[in-house]
Amino acid sequence: MITILLSDFDYELPEELIAQRPVEPRNSSRLMVLDPIRQSISHHKFFELQKFLEPGDALIFNDTRVIPARLIGQRPSGGRVELFLLRQLDATHWQTLVKPGRKIVEGSRLSFGDELSCTVIERTDFGGRVVEFHFDGVFEEILDRLGQTPLPPYIHETLDDAERYQTVYNRVRGSAAAPTAGLHFTRAQLDELADAGINLGFVTLHVGLGTFRPVRVDTIEDHKMHEEFYSIPQSTVELINQTKKSNRRVIAVGTTSIRTLESFARDGRTEGSTDIFIYPGFKFKLVDALITNFHLPKSTLLMLISAFAGREFILQAYREAIRERYRFFSFGDAMFIEARI
Repeated sequence: MITILLSDFDYELPEELIAQRPVEPRNSSRLMVLDPIRQSISHHKFFELQKFLEPGDALIFNDTRVIPARLIGQRPSGGRVELFLLRQLDATHWQTLVKPGRKIVEGSRLSFGDELSCTVIERTDFGGRVVEFHFDGVFEEILDRLGQTPLPPYIHETLDDAERYQTVYNRVRGSAAAPTAGLHFTRAQLDELADAGINLGFVTLHVGLGTFRPVRVDTIEDHKMHEEFYSIPQSTVELINQTKKSNRRVIAVGTTSIRTLESFARDGRTEGSTDIFIYPGFKFKLVDALITNFHLPKSTLLMLISAFAGREFILQAYREAIRERYRFFSFGDAMFIEARI
């Protein structure tokens, strides 16, 4: 077995290429088109995506909606506490991250004003906490009033419109972060694609710790993904089957969609939790092409697209993106990988 090192997925990125704001309109971002079979790279705009699609292709989107998952409150001592909601377990219990973690023990009561408080129930394997919330009223409405939309830590500017960190097709509340490949699509572009015979399907994966937790091991096979909830409607299963039968492409919009589809291909379940970890050597079963953003060094997302298109080719494309001054990460530009290796 070949050992795959975390250092194999490192690269140097000038800080000024980390996008701090989304572009307007959404689909005016740049689009790098990769063909890993021919080893070709070309440069376009995202609104030109249709040129690279064929009637009968199926675009599969993640329709999750980001919740205002960041809560600022007080510890029993009066000190400040920050709670980050990761995953809802039932009506009152959530998996969370908490700062300062070392001071928050089981039984701690945290307050977020008069409307909301919680009790820490237990610690989790990844340094988080399970909490039980206490409130009168509708939790989602209280969270909308008190919570903040969490932006990644590398974004230092304030977002004027929180909806710009949502896709235009979001439907199901539950994510701690946006499925950012989908941020490039406008409603008009989706209509144009549908009119051109491109089929649109939807899955749900609520982005949590599994997607953005840093890898802290030197050998990536030792990394363990956190579980995230996913669901695939029967209409999407039927669309995938028909697309495959017609010898057209199933195209995942974003790494969360690809993880959902390949989880379904692995065990046949249309709903549940997945801890799938995709890195070079992975055998893809469903997804034929991929739309994605440019990802952080040493991240599981960079490992995933390296499995899809080849690590050396992806790093070559990243070097070219840096030379061409592409914008990186959540509010950055996109790439379309036309086929898998």
